[in-house]
Amino acid sequence: MPLANTEVMNLYLENFSIHLSDDVHAIVVLDRAGWHHSKKLCVPENVTLLHLPAYSPELNPMELPWREMRQKKLSNRIFVSVEELDDAVAEAWLDITSQRESIKSLCLFPWIASVIYNCN
Repeated sequence: MPLANTEVMNLYLENFSIHLSDDVHAIVVLDRAGWHHSKKLCVPENVTLLHLPAYSPELNPMELPWREMRQKKLSNRIFVSVEELDDAVAEAWLDITSQRESIKSLCLFPWIASVIYNCN
């Protein structure tokens, strides 16, 4: 998406929600971006938003995949256009997310696992 705002977040949550199995309830971990806690946000019933404390990148599970993408696919390169950068980031994202065990080992922080298991 070209923008990050409440409208786009609502579209994402709606699309994410309809792709969950009927017996699945998802927990989505979010930082404190304004559109992540907007009063106009429409959270589907099968989704719970878990907001991280402010200024806590060490708790954000996305920081490690982002670091891996930077180190292995995006560093020491010169991008001649925004489109080239966008394509490289998309390629890096598709690469890292296609490795299920790798992404799980990077993102499943012990505190997240305890939240998940305590919800069942």
